[in-house]
Amino acid sequence: MKGSYRWVIVACGALMTCVGIGAMFSLAVYLQPMSAETGWSRTGISSAMTLDFLVMGAAGFGWGALSDRVGPRVVVLTGAVLLGLGLVLASGATSLAQFQLTYGLLVGLAAGAFFAPMIAAVTGWFVDNRSLAVSLVSAGMGVAPMTISPFARWLISAYDWRTAMMAIGIAAWLLLIPAALLVRRAPSGANGATAGSAADDEPSLRVSEAVRSPQFIVLSAAFFLCCAAHSGPIFHMVSYAIGCGIAPLAAVSIYSIEGLSGLGGRLLFGLLADRFGPKRVLVAGLLMQAFSIASYLAVGKLGEFYLLAVVFGTAYGGVMPLYAVLARESFGQRVMGTVFGAMTMISALGMALGPWAGGTIFDASNSYAWLYVGSAAIALAAVAVASVFSRRPLAQAPQAV
Repeated sequence: MKGSYRWVIVACGALMTCVGIGAMFSLAVYLQPMSAETGWSRTGISSAMTLDFLVMGAAGFGWGALSDRVGPRVVVLTGAVLLGLGLVLASGATSLAQFQLTYGLLVGLAAGAFFAPMIAAVTGWFVDNRSLAVSLVSAGMGVAPMTISPFARWLISAYDWRTAMMAIGIAAWLLLIPAALLVRRAPSGANGATAGSAADDEPSLRVSEAVRSPQFIVLSAAFFLCCAAHSGPIFHMVSYAIGCGIAPLAAVSIYSIEGLSGLGGRLLFGLLADRFGPKRVLVAGLLMQAFSIASYLAVGKLGEFYLLAVVFGTAYGGVMPLYAVLARESFGQRVMGTVFGAMTMISALGMALGPWAGGTIFDASNSYAWLYVGSAAIALAAVAVASVFSRRPLAQAPQAV
């Protein structure tokens, strides 16, 4: 039962990342109709997403530390309640400031409760197929653009953006609260370790030791640069495609194809990482991401957007779970929630830059060109940083006291 139940945990994690992250990222779909109806600037609306990432990052660290202490169930259940509440309240906002606070604070706080705690929980259930399991949880983020975003676009077309946001908030309650009740901490030996084997030999550090280590610094820097590189192109993709003459619904379909490709990338990179090692696959994926971002400057037709969306989605989706796998190998399970939560907080600062930078660049120049130039350069920097990562040797990992 323990062996089979670990896949239930994976399924719950995938659902939570799909709905939680998908609901937050759907602001990209609301951006144009919200701006047109309310007169709020794209920079102002995009700033709500920037606030989301900042809050999600800080909350992810806190939620991760709490999950290490009390287990993941309480954390994700609280997140499920807050997510629906934030979306319902934001749908009724009457001013830009009110929208920024409700969407930026509550939705960001809720989203932070899912990714790091569920990734940490799943790593405790697996030794074999760990990269694949973590990738499957993260795959929920890839499913979101194929489900949450098109659903939001359909609701906007049929009703308006306020009705769409409220409906998704209610759906989040209905889906995530029951799923949260199924989540549990891995029991001793659930990952297949036996006394005197993997559980005893793995790193077991204090948090203070882990966050001062070169491994944490390098991984966090690469994670930050990776997210800073792709967040702007992802968030502004729909608006960029519309500006290139693509119809709005077709522009959303580009976003959906990116998500589908990200799902495939997570599965593919997870399998490759289990076979060839997560670092090699991470560096290759980051290089692929850099070239695909730069290539967006040369596309203009729908078919070209679709082709590039496959490459870009595969790259940015595939690399995301690998940071958690490398962290688990270097720092061990005991502090995984706290350490990966801290890494997620740092990466969220990178994610926060893209939406704000893209909106600012567009409002100043009526073009997204410099967004893609800058993002490609940052992506190459991520490749360079990830290349110098070296896993912490087990012999150097002191036992916690």
